[in-house]
Amino acid sequence: MVAFCPNNNEVHIYKSSQDHWERLHVLEKHDQIVSGIDWSSKSNKIVTVSHDRNSYVWSLEGGEWVPTLVILRLNRAALCVQWSPKENKFAVGSGAKTVCICYYEQENNWWVSKLIRKRHESSVTNVAWHPNNVLLATTSTDGKCRVFSTFIKGVDTKDSKAGSPAESKFGEQILQLDLSYSWAFGVKWSPSGNTLAYVGHSSMIYFVDEVGPSPLAQSVAFRDLPLRDVLFISEKMVIGVGYDSNPMVFVADDTGIWSFIRYIGEKKAESSSASYSSQFSEAFTKLYGQSKATTANEASESSKSGGGVHDNCINSIVSLSKAGSPKVMRFSTSGLDGKIAIWNLENMQEELGHQFQ
Repeated sequence: MVAFCPNNNEVHIYKSSQDHWERLHVLEKHDQIVSGIDWSSKSNKIVTVSHDRNSYVWSLEGGEWVPTLVILRLNRAALCVQWSPKENKFAVGSGAKTVCICYYEQENNWWVSKLIRKRHESSVTNVAWHPNNVLLATTSTDGKCRVFSTFIKGVDTKDSKAGSPAESKFGEQILQLDLSYSWAFGVKWSPSGNTLAYVGHSSMIYFVDEVGPSPLAQSVAFRDLPLRDVLFISEKMVIGVGYDSNPMVFVADDTGIWSFIRYIGEKKAESSSASYSSQFSEAFTKLYGQSKATTANEASESSKSGGGVHDNCINSIVSLSKAGSPKVMRFSTSGLDGKIAIWNLENMQEELGHQFQ
């Protein structure tokens, strides 16, 4: 099944039935456009957020989806939402420069929200949970990517490693990345949580290793239009989607250097990875530690294939693999053209086999 918003205040749920899709439910509770949806795989709950500044958690009871209001205490629109890996919390980014961390209080039978304030200088465009269920990465239109601790006593358990960032108090900023000089959009963690990737409106994608006091950063520039969202297929492979309406493949070589390889659905360009990128060191004044940057070779021609599945900007990419899986073989994309597409990478596994390891 799939849940999506058709650019209004409704959420439609469809079920795949042989060779067609059948609409089962229409969730109508929000007053304005729905800006974020996330469906939990374990508890089978749907969380939605909207420009009306509210959030609802939907539970399936007797064949009907029943909403529970979550008070977010926002004075601007809610823009994005995501369940945590353990599905006992969810995070909401907003236009109020804040992030709401919501969790369920069993004794009071309601959802409570705690706010991370005074850090973001503009709207929070995306949120991504670390596999440890505590660290949260955010991107913002102030051009920065940040990592926060969301540790809540009674909800989370302390990390066994003394001094771990997961033990930091709620709302403490672990890291701020100033790699992008334009709006920052999609952000994701790798399956192990060791690498962070996010994209900017300047046609660049950023990779950060060893997230902490001394991170290592890389930036990969490409010639085409900016990306809006990213997804880790494996530790060494990332899919980016955006305004070019065709998913882009980025891979890391044995030395950890990332580069753009190809668009999905076309043959690999006849060029070595060295021709796509060159490595040079650069000190980012606002980034702690060392950094590595790579830029696309301007001599390489744009290899975007025409006649793709999408006709307009792809603004979302979602994994269709089981939670915690080290590899993603299937994912879905949705775009401003009103289409939802399901992609299967098994046919590409032979060509890109070593990146799936």
